[in-house]
Amino acid sequence: MMRPGPQNLITDVAGLKVGNADDATLKSGVTVLTADAPFIASAHVMGGAPGSRETDLLAPDKTVSAVDALVLSGGSAFGLDACSGVMDALRKAGRGFAVGPVQVPIVPGAILFDLLNGGDKSWTHNPYGALGAAAYNAADTAFALGSVGAGTGALAAMQKGGLGSASCVLDTGHTVGALVAANPIGSVTTPGDQHFWAGPFELNREFGGLGPDPQTGLCDLPHSRKAEAMQLMPTDRSNTTIAIVATDAPLTKPQCHRMAVAAHDGIARAIVPAHTPYDGDLIFSAATGEGDPIDEATLLLIGHAAAVCLTRAIARAIFHATPQSGDILSCYASA
Repeated sequence: MMRPGPQNLITDVAGLKVGNADDATLKSGVTVLTADAPFIASAHVMGGAPGSRETDLLAPDKTVSAVDALVLSGGSAFGLDACSGVMDALRKAGRGFAVGPVQVPIVPGAILFDLLNGGDKSWTHNPYGALGAAAYNAADTAFALGSVGAGTGALAAMQKGGLGSASCVLDTGHTVGALVAANPIGSVTTPGDQHFWAGPFELNREFGGLGPDPQTGLCDLPHSRKAEAMQLMPTDRSNTTIAIVATDAPLTKPQCHRMAVAAHDGIARAIVPAHTPYDGDLIFSAATGEGDPIDEATLLLIGHAAAVCLTRAIARAIFHATPQSGDILSCYASA
């Protein structure tokens, strides 16, 4: 039976820490996942408009298998500079991939678009490097959800988005977790904005306990309050859901990639529509375990658990969003 971990956070996976840094005036921020030692990582992209850094090296056939941190950031392409800030902080700590006498920190990252969310974007010096370093230095096993870190300025179709996380412990003894910054073109709630699409997967009333929407025939695409508030066409590339799934199972890099692929089911279950040409949906995957690789039957179970955790994490991101001055959309909790 699947049950949440002690904190119901991705940091229930042994060895992982998460840090957030954000700027209320900017209405944007950065979230960093790291560990005390390098960890196996991969990634898979299913959105049509991704923004990322160092993702090619995460392919199963590429030489580098372990990374020092993974970054989720607001700021659109400007937010990729957060990875440089994290690299600088790691270098100061003596971390990185050894190339002779040189240490090169490996820091893949992905970004979401939050440039038209009501925040002050009139800066003349890119703030995301400093936010990245601050998020790395804040990394711990406990962290906040909602309007924090990379979720600070996130918006879903009908209400504020946010940063979410969830975990589960499997009967095999393995722990699986998810971390997400949800900023999709699609809606996380069914028509009426009361029930979450993720409702059937909720554990322990973690996002309100209302359960699934009893209506049927929910087939039409939702109207987007987000596009209207931004004065954009819904098809403008101003959306994405970026996430990390992780486990303490000893996955190989190809197995880690397969977990990322499977986890995209979690986005599709929680957001309608998902994986559109106008979203940059990207999932990183991480594995901290050591020892012999798991068998395919266990990998199937871990992939399923990663998808379920991500579904729940997306709903929790929106559920925990809080109102801030200058918001252009209301929060789920205050609707």
